[in-house]
Amino acid sequence: MSATASLAATHLVPLAKDLDQNKVTPGVLGFIVFAVIGGAVWLLMKSMNKHMKKVNFEEAPDASGEQPAGKTGGTTA
Repeated sequence: MSATASLAATHLVPLAKDLDQNKVTPGVLGFIVFAVIGGAVWLLMKSMNKHMKKVNFEEAPDASGEQPAGKTGGTTA
């Protein structure tokens, strides 16, 4: 362990003893992690939406000239 880490540990151990042992809270670090994950999900959803808009859902016609199953010639009864 480096000197800085051991020095930090010696200063934080007395602070930890003052905390209530029966109370557990996520604190600021938990909030920061939650906010980063939320931001990452938002950015991924934004990117997915952009890519889904680029997708062409129209089926390309077959080279044989046949229509896909379930499609009629455009006439209605």
